[in-house]
Amino acid sequence: MNTQGTVTTLRSVQPSETRRRIILFPLPFQGHINPMLQLANILHTHGCFHITIIHAEFNSPNCSNYPHFTFKSIKDRFSEIADQFVTNNDVTYYLKYLNRSCVDPFKECLIELLAEPNKGHVSCLITDATFYFTQAVSDDLNLPRMVLRTSSLGCTLAYGALPYYSKTSYFHLTKDDSDYEGLVPEYPLLKFKDIGKITTNPQGMGEFVNNMLNTMKASSGIIWNTFKELEEPELQTITRDFEIPSFTLGPFHKYFPASSSSLIQQDRTILSWLDTKPPKSTIYISFGSSTHITESEFQILANGLANIGLPFLWVIRPGMVHGSEWIESLPEKFLENTGDKGRIVKWAPQHEVLAHPATGCFWTHSGWNSTLESICEGVPMICSPYFADQPINARYVSHVWKIGVYLENGFEWVEIEMAIKRIMMDTEGEEMHERIRCLKEKLNISLDEGGSSHQSLMKLVDYISLF
Repeated sequence: MNTQGTVTTLRSVQPSETRRRIILFPLPFQGHINPMLQLANILHTHGCFHITIIHAEFNSPNCSNYPHFTFKSIKDRFSEIADQFVTNNDVTYYLKYLNRSCVDPFKECLIELLAEPNKGHVSCLITDATFYFTQAVSDDLNLPRMVLRTSSLGCTLAYGALPYYSKTSYFHLTKDDSDYEGLVPEYPLLKFKDIGKITTNPQGMGEFVNNMLNTMKASSGIIWNTFKELEEPELQTITRDFEIPSFTLGPFHKYFPASSSSLIQQDRTILSWLDTKPPKSTIYISFGSSTHITESEFQILANGLANIGLPFLWVIRPGMVHGSEWIESLPEKFLENTGDKGRIVKWAPQHEVLAHPATGCFWTHSGWNSTLESICEGVPMICSPYFADQPINARYVSHVWKIGVYLENGFEWVEIEMAIKRIMMDTEGEEMHERIRCLKEKLNISLDEGGSSHQSLMKLVDYISLF
């Protein structure tokens, strides 16, 4: 175990061992591809399994980065609707589309893989939980299916309340409604206004969640990218409600030295720029690989960063701002006025940025991978969630773990400035740093031999070996 809590060795692979095969199928979005490939690496290295990845054509992974895996591409027809990705923010539309378009290509590919001569026994199929159609396919082929849930335990429990509320008016509340700030009875951590952020299509989301949860319960087991000490009460509820094995062996990315399966080229020059900044002085802003913001939000954010007087590193993906190619909507003389105080890049090596001593705060969209990475490096968060699990993660960060601030009213600069000052300048920020430092320590212990994540991995390897 090294000083950063990365697991270096769990089990030595003996040349004489007969390796079983595992077939994995990730959802073709960055936040789902990354943890699935990380899980594949963990099982290959520590479980002595041969790995085959079935993947969609859309957002195809770079196979050359994984010469020890076999990759099989299937037609997904996503290109037929991909041009709607920026303008249509109904995530369930894309998920339900993929669950229809991938059925036949996936089943044909799986049948071919199972029929391959002299390739060894296929122990099981591991699919993203959102690919709910794969349960019926695996049942038809008599192949055990496990699922990888790339969101938190808390998110899965909160989703359990959505099918009911999708049939009510609560998804459409406005600030003028008396229930807007009210708590959701079935999941009191959430406010009704959070439910409205989760999806723009309540009925579609309710149907999708029902399908996902039902097929998760019908699977042979669930793999979670989290650790027990972070979500212990939620794990107890999951264990009671889902009568199948659950394995909490995360965070996945900590099993190996920093590496990337990013679909966007990283700008590593900013690491030397960070070297010039004082400890905990710099705000890191990144809203993930699929979030989009309006030009108005973009300019509010830019003007605020220019006025706050703190160093900042801002990730702006090409096309992230509606109606812009990249940064042409920046306020006049923004770059000139900020000078060396700020840096804008198209993509950053996030693990290393968060681990850098100069980084004092992470302004994030609250995707689960980013949330875990921030906890791993002990960096408090400002949360600007947009959809799906993000509002749920933000509530946990601000109200349960108390390691960040949730910007509940969007891009209102007064609230943003107060959040930055709370974390970067006030005593409250020091308390957040201490709480997240304690979580980081628990996380590292969980990965060490005998820790909860280490034990869960060993149980998962043994469980798969029984198939």
